[in-house]
Order: sequence, then C-alpha cells, then structure tokens
Amino acid sequence: MNKIDTDAILSGIEAVIFDLDGTLADSMWVWIDIDREFFATHNMDFPESLNREIEGLGFTETAEFFVEHFDLSETVDDLKNLWNDMAMEEYRTKVPLKPGAYGFLKYLKAHGIRTGMATSNSKELVETFLAAQGIEDMIDAITTVCEVSRGKPDPDVYLTTAARLGVAPDKCLVFEDIIMGIHAGHNAGMRVCAVDDEFAGKERDEKKQLAEYFITDFSDISITSRNP
Repeated sequence: MNKIDTDAILSGIEAVIFDLDGTLADSMWVWIDIDREFFATHNMDFPESLNREIEGLGFTETAEFFVEHFDLSETVDDLKNLWNDMAMEEYRTKVPLKPGAYGFLKYLKAHGIRTGMATSNSKELVETFLAAQGIEDMIDAITTVCEVSRGKPDPDVYLTTAARLGVAPDKCLVFEDIIMGIHAGHNAGMRVCAVDDEFAGKERDEKKQLAEYFITDFSDISITSRNP
C-alpha cells in the first residue's frame, strides 16, 4: 500500500479526532471475548448479528440494548459496571496501540495540531488505556457517546469534541474503523481516514469507498520532516 505523507493528510487540518477501539487501540478482541463469556455465563447462545446491531452505540446505549433485547436480571448500571470490571485489566496490561500511532501522536503534538478522542467506550476504560500507554498528555479532549444525545452515525460525539478543542468541524480530520463512525465524521462535516481492523475486515472495501483516506495502521502515514 502506498504511504500517505503528513503534509497531504493534514493539509488545512487544525485538529485530529480519533475513535478508540479498533482505531487507535487494537482492542476489538477484548469485546468479542467479553460478549462470548457474558452469553455463556447466562446460558444463552451468542447472537451472530450482535456486532452489527450495536455498532456505533455508546456504552450506556449498548447496556440498554442488552436489557431491552435479552431476558436479563441485571440493570443498565449493573451491566456497565460488569463490563468495566471484565475489561479493565485487559486495557491496562494487554491492549496495545495500533502500529505507528505513538509516533503520529508525537508528531501532532510537536506541530501544534490539537487532538481529541470520540469513543463509544466508557470514560473509565479510556482513561485506563491512555495512562497505561503513557499518552494521556497527547490527547487534549475526550468525549464518550454517553455524554451526548445520540451515538454514531449521528455527528454529536464528533461535534462536541471539536467544540471542546476549539476547532471548526471543517478543520478536523477523523480516524475511524467502523462504517457508522465514518458516517458520523462526515455528518459532522469533517474529513475521514478509515483505519483497517481485522474485526471489521468484511467492511474493508466499503470503508475505502466512503472515506477520503484509508490506512492499514498508522505506519502507513509517512512522517515528513519539517520544523515544528
């Protein structure tokens, strides 16, 4: 795959906003494991359509979906606490950054480009991951879908993040790994770079068609040497 240099992908860009899972973090495997364990412990068959049905939903919205669609004894808050507990150690010790992400974040910081995160994950897991990777100072604003009215593909989480960064939407570049997230970025009036992820492999061609850019991971972005 041909590399994209930073001068090209960041032309006219004042802020970069990242999704977390499957985009900045190689973490989708965690949720596959958690979902399968959850349904097994509840003596229920794993619904193969689950990932498609909850794509773009926030942490709270996903818990609400589970309560509404499955015969569970847990409340929405019970589920959120359970999932946080099940995932916390993984995000602290096992979930890595996507290749090339650290160097790209350093480049953005050095060149005065604001950075944000717009994620469907919980604030607790986001903060745990950023601290574990030592990159909490490289992200200027975090917004979770739980903080806004509507999840992806609606633009709320991206527009809120841009507002917190103090940057106009048309000066923002989004990195996303799922179709709903790409639509959310475009619905916010932002340019989008799609990121490949093995757990969304079937969507690869559609992601390439929808987004302005497509990368396998952040090592596909060639860092240009210019003075900060």
